[in-house]
Amino acid sequence: MSDVDVQATVEDAEEKAKQIPAPAGFRILCMVPKIEDQYSSGLVKADSVKDIESHSTVVLFVAKLGSGAYKDKTRFPDGPWCKEGDFVLVRAYSGTRLKIHGTEWRIINDDTVEGVVDDPRGLSRAY
Repeated sequence: MSDVDVQATVEDAEEKAKQIPAPAGFRILCMVPKIEDQYSSGLVKADSVKDIESHSTVVLFVAKLGSGAYKDKTRFPDGPWCKEGDFVLVRAYSGTRLKIHGTEWRIINDDTVEGVVDDPRGLSRAY
């Protein structure tokens, strides 16, 4: 790859990064982790199945906290429930869904977080 190609790729990535919204107030911007293409048995998942799993996921990656997230000392006397870079558990279908360049994101309320997990691999919504 030439220096020109690398520079164009970097500029494109920087422009896309500017399009990611900042969460307002007490909200949290989360990214939906990539859904696996196959079942553990090796069978390939249909696109419709991957869409359902993405929409109903209970695991999100915290990308950015709004300026008012966890500031209410009455509601959060022990401090923030999560921080940027955490994987959190939420209820299925939580938040406002949006797609940016093919990646699904959610904007959730700070009190929507039900838990933090160190390693989300293997976690999925029980049906």
